Amino acid sequence: MSEPCPIPPPAVASRPVPTTGGAARVLFVDGDRRLLASVFARLEAGGFEPDAAADGRSGLALSQAGGHDVVVIDRALPRGDGLALLRRLRDAGTQVPVLVTLADDGLDARLAAFDAGADDCLAKPFALAELEARLRALSRRRRPLQSQLQVGDLHYDLATGEIRRGDRRLRLYRGCRVLLETLMRESPAIVDRDRLEAALWGDEIPDRDRLRAHVYELRRRIDAAGDAPLLHTVPGRGYRLAVDGRVKNLPGPRAKPL
Repeated sequence: MSEPCPIPPPAVASRPVPTTGGAARVLFVDGDRRLLASVFARLEAGGFEPDAAADGRSGLALSQAGGHDVVVIDRALPRGDGLALLRRLRDAGTQVPVLVTLADDGLDARLAAFDAGADDCLAKPFALAELEARLRALSRRRRPLQSQLQVGDLHYDLATGEIRRGDRRLRLYRGCRVLLETLMRESPAIVDRDRLEAALWGDEIPDRDRLRAHVYELRRRIDAAGDAPLLHTVPGRGYRLAVDGRVKNLPGPRAKPL
C-alpha cells in the first residue's frame, strides 16, 4: 500500500493567515496524518483551504493567529486534551466556529464537547461528505451574506437584481437567478443537485429533467459564444461556477447521476 500524501506543514504561528473572499479556511487540530490526507484531498477539491496542526500547542497558536473560518479539533490529541484546547480558545475570546471530532459518540461525550464551547460534533469514523457539509454550514455562520457576488467577470448585485457578464447585462428568470446565487455563493466549490433542487423547489422536487433544463438555460445566458465557460458540470457530483473548470478526483461514493 502506498503511503498517503504528506500534509502541508502548519503556517508560522506568529503570522495571521489572511482570509479570502471565496474559499473557506479550515484548521484541523488532529494528529492522524493518514486521515488528514484523505480529508485534505476532499476539501481542496471542494473549494476549501485546509491547514493542519498536529497537537494542542501548535493548534492553539494557529487558532489565535486568526484567519480561519472553522476550526476542527480532535478530542484525543497526541499531547493534550482537545476540550482543554477548546476551553482555552473560548476563554481567550475566540469566536470562530469549532467542530469537535469524537471517538466516543455517546451522549456524555457530546454534552462535554458542547459545554466546552463546541458548535458541532462529529463521531469518528465519519463520511467525508458529511464532514464537508458540516464545515460548509459552519463557515456560512462565520461569513455574513454578501449583496455583491462575483466570479470572474460575472457580477450579481442582489440589492438591485442586476446581473452582468463583462459589459453585457443579463436578464434571467427567477429559477436561473436562484441557481446563479447558490452557485456564486459556493464558488468555486461543487454544489450537488439535491441542494440545487431544494433551493428551487423545497420539498416539492419535480422530475430530474427540470433541473437540467434550468442549468441549460443558465449556461446559455451566462456562457455566450466567445466567453470563457464559467458553469461546469461535474459528472456524478453536481455543478460548479468557476473560472477554472478543472476538478481533482474525489474519494468516496459517487452521488446520483446527473
